[in-house]
Amino acid sequence: MAIKLDGKSLSQSTEQELAERVLIIKNQKNFVPILATILVGSDPASGTYVKMKGNACERIGMKSLKVELDENTTTNELLLKIDELNSNPEVHGILLQHPVPEQINERLCFDAIDTRKDVDGVTSLGFGKMAMGEPAFGSCTPQGIMRLLEEYNIEISGKRAVVVGRSPILGKPMAMMLLNKHATVTICHSRTKNLKEHVLKADIVVGAVGIPKFIQSDWVKDGSVVIDAGFHPEKCGDIDLEPLIDRCYAYTPVPGGVGPMTINTLILQTVEACELS
Repeated sequence: MAIKLDGKSLSQSTEQELAERVLIIKNQKNFVPILATILVGSDPASGTYVKMKGNACERIGMKSLKVELDENTTTNELLLKIDELNSNPEVHGILLQHPVPEQINERLCFDAIDTRKDVDGVTSLGFGKMAMGEPAFGSCTPQGIMRLLEEYNIEISGKRAVVVGRSPILGKPMAMMLLNKHATVTICHSRTKNLKEHVLKADIVVGAVGIPKFIQSDWVKDGSVVIDAGFHPEKCGDIDLEPLIDRCYAYTPVPGGVGPMTINTLILQTVEACELS
């Protein structure tokens, strides 16, 4: 029977631990961690995600500072707001909700976040430090996946890992994190030729391409570890997972696998940023 990498269960147990850490901070320093969330525009999905992050803060006794900016906000206006939050000693973490309206230079704004407050792991400097094995907050989804693999004692060292996807907040940092744990890593994507041949060689497969059931079940060899970082309205991920459950070594369910770990890692890293402040 395959091991179910239960992100929902791990995130719930982590919240209990984080609530205790927040209480210690409150008793010792007389304040609690604060996560500032910046939402630009009125995208319904982004609004829902920001609300979920605020709820997670409340559950462990943290505070969230909601910053809502108009759809027509300029890059300079957003940079000024980020600078203001960087300078605010009461704010320990800053999250700029992706995506931002098209007139904004998102990368410039991400990179304006103080790395000490980059709890979402989105800055270029933070990525570089993480890739070089230096202390840095990792991008939340791949960092959450690494925590899940560690929790279930999944062996990474010496294994062949294939990451399908190359986004700056998921595929690329995922590959670097696995490499730092001594996996042999191949990065593939939607334009990779002979993709099936690459995936078939993998001991660890990470689906991070953003296309429903893009990775077919017959591309995945028996006994592999299957990590599905996708979630789509069809209630499925990036991997055709159901036929694999009986023949893989371990897998992340969709939903309830990777998803809960993303927000949980954001909250964990905000608490850590506060403890380091």
